[in-house]
Amino acid sequence: MNRSMITASVSMGQLQRQLDTISNNLSNSNTYGFKRRDVQFSDLLTQEMNSQTNPNREVGRLTPDNIRLGNGARVAGTVLRMEQGTVVQTGRSLDLALLDPSMMFQVRKTLENGDEIIEYTREGSFYVTPVQGNPNQLQLTAGNGDRLVGENGRPITVPAGFESFNIGSDGSVRATMPDGTTVNAGQLSLVEIIRPQLLESTGDNHYRVERDTELGQALALVEGRDGIVQQGALEQSNVDVSHEMTQLLTTQRSYQMNAKAVTMGDQMMGLVNSIR
Repeated sequence: MNRSMITASVSMGQLQRQLDTISNNLSNSNTYGFKRRDVQFSDLLTQEMNSQTNPNREVGRLTPDNIRLGNGARVAGTVLRMEQGTVVQTGRSLDLALLDPSMMFQVRKTLENGDEIIEYTREGSFYVTPVQGNPNQLQLTAGNGDRLVGENGRPITVPAGFESFNIGSDGSVRATMPDGTTVNAGQLSLVEIIRPQLLESTGDNHYRVERDTELGQALALVEGRDGIVQQGALEQSNVDVSHEMTQLLTTQRSYQMNAKAVTMGDQMMGLVNSIR
């Protein structure tokens, strides 16, 4: 197989990964709190051909003396883009929107083996579910049942039978009971994302830091900062459909061009083999 076919076929495999990423962005364009990803490419290892045996003839040359031949491109990684999405009013007291694009909620997830891990999300549609073993207490949970994390890692709990729910712009949570008394239910524990590239998607619009050693590099704990939370609203996806469609068409054309290069390489080899 000649070099042109190798380079084109390698690039096609990586372009497919970009198409998958764009498709995922488009399919989640209406998902609340979703953050799009961009694909970054880099060159594969190049080979250097010694085409100049007399270096004295290359005095003053700014580029390398020899010819460098690449082997296609590869996906260096996907970057999570944290731009703020549009905030829309829902009127639902348990819908929360984060007004700082670098902030995320913390949720506690219980694995099948009973272990618990912390995940992060921008999707702020929460619910109240009974605390296991204590039906008189309700806790705030995400749509998939993961518990919302409050200060000092504790869950956000309120007495059953509350009349209304109020969450301040600083993340403080209070419940009003039928007799008019107010119960302090705790404080939302938010995190500020410092290095989004360290976040790994785990599904359900949640993210996780895979390595504990990278936790301090990826995020910082935030509690009690004013002007961060808006109650009765949700943040829409930050996917720009027109931009993604443009990227989709461009990537498809690149894929077609590389596929054509493979076909042409095959035809050229067929012509060479037919020479007698």
